[in-house]
Amino acid sequence: MTDLAYAMGNLGGGGTGGSGDVSFLIMMAVIFGIFYFLLIRPQQKKQKEIKEMLEKLTHGDVVVTSGGIHGKITAITGDVITLEVADKVRIKVSRSFIAAVLEKAGKE
Repeated sequence: MTDLAYAMGNLGGGGTGGSGDVSFLIMMAVIFGIFYFLLIRPQQKKQKEIKEMLEKLTHGDVVVTSGGIHGKITAITGDVITLEVADKVRIKVSRSFIAAVLEKAGKE
C-alpha cells in the first residue's frame, strides 16, 4: 500500500512545478483572447450599431418593432415613438423596441 502512495506522490528533486504554471497562464490568455474576439467584441459592435440606429430615428421613417409591427413614425417624444400602422391608427411604442429601420424618410 505504501508503494502506491510513493508512486502517486512527488518526492521532490523533479523541479518541474514552475513550467506548468507558465503554460497554464499562457493557455488561459489564449482562451480569453478567443472569447474576446469571437464573442465579446462582435456583441459590443452590434450594440453600438443599434444605439446609433435608435438615435438617428426621424419623422417619416418606416420601422419594424421587436414584436413585428410595421409602421411609419409620426412623432418622437423622448423615449416614446408614435407609429402609424394604418390610416388613422396610431400606437405608441418605446424607442428601445424598434428593431430595424426599413426605409428612411428621404427615400420615398
